[in-house]
Amino acid sequence: MDIAYIPSPSRGVLYLGPVPLRAYAFCIILGVVAAVWLGSKRWVARGGAKHTVGDIAVWAVPFGLVGGRLYHVITDGGRLYFAEGKNPWDAFKIWEGGLGIWGAIALGAVGAWIGARRRGVPLPAYADAIAPGIALAQAMGRWGNYFNQELYGRETTLPWGLEIDKTLPSGEVVKGVYHPTFLYESLWCVGVALLVIWADRRFKLGHGRAFALYVAAYTVGRFWTEWLRIDEAHVYFGLRLNDWVSIAVFLGAVAYMVIVGKKRPGREDPASIDPAAHAEEAAAEGPSGNVAPSGKADRSGKADAAGKTAPSEKVAGAGETAELSRQADEKTDADAVSDAAESVHKDARNPI
Repeated sequence: MDIAYIPSPSRGVLYLGPVPLRAYAFCIILGVVAAVWLGSKRWVARGGAKHTVGDIAVWAVPFGLVGGRLYHVITDGGRLYFAEGKNPWDAFKIWEGGLGIWGAIALGAVGAWIGARRRGVPLPAYADAIAPGIALAQAMGRWGNYFNQELYGRETTLPWGLEIDKTLPSGEVVKGVYHPTFLYESLWCVGVALLVIWADRRFKLGHGRAFALYVAAYTVGRFWTEWLRIDEAHVYFGLRLNDWVSIAVFLGAVAYMVIVGKKRPGREDPASIDPAAHAEEAAAEGPSGNVAPSGKADRSGKADAAGKTAPSEKVAGAGETAELSRQADEKTDADAVSDAAESVHKDARNPI
């Protein structure tokens, strides 16, 4: 008898009148919001503009959702949607679950590339900034599996086992306590986000290496949780398909980190990653250009004042000189008149 376990949710959807509000969709939306928020903070800290991450996410998120669904349909659609007695239109019911992370990352990267190209932003620098946010989004999105009661692991007697009590579309009833692989992966993704943030600060990762670290770290945890799961999957040489994908992606990510680390160590120049950041700086400075420091501005102001008053002082000096010259001329004329009068007076007293 199990004395402790994680209970199943009583429902995964609420209705607001005729409108269904699905917990799975809310978990994904919250994850996207968290990823954009954290990515924006990191992007600005690296020298980018504050709206760039959100603008590129407008392209990356829809592409990622389509890619995640396509991966799921391609790998599992044969038995879930296209087998005899199945409804192919169910492949479009994304709210019922079924997003493959590998397809989401691959096609999401295509959307991010389009958005980054339109903004003049290097994709590796953008990927480095958004990497921990993606891990955090995955951590939140995994709780959608909890509300849908899906993707759980093997049966367990551990006190944190997950109680499952549901009826499958086929009519089969599933009831028991299983490994909560959704919780394992959620906690692992939080750890990956913290690891990338720490390593990025410690080693100044750039040129896509922070993103590669996220990918490599995530695949390690995914390999383990995939090994625990009991849902149907393609098996090759004793391993599930996603385990093989995890191995291949892990090796590729590690190789990228090593090669790029040798060729292009350090980070990108902050002045080169986002043209929009320069536009924001120019707008803040105003039409006159760079704003001078206050000390220089004061000295410049004084110099301008001196320059403006100097000509008026020179004009005043010239006016004073002219006035003195006029007075001197008047004095000279008065002296001449006085001398002439005195001479006439003398002539009158001494006639010839």
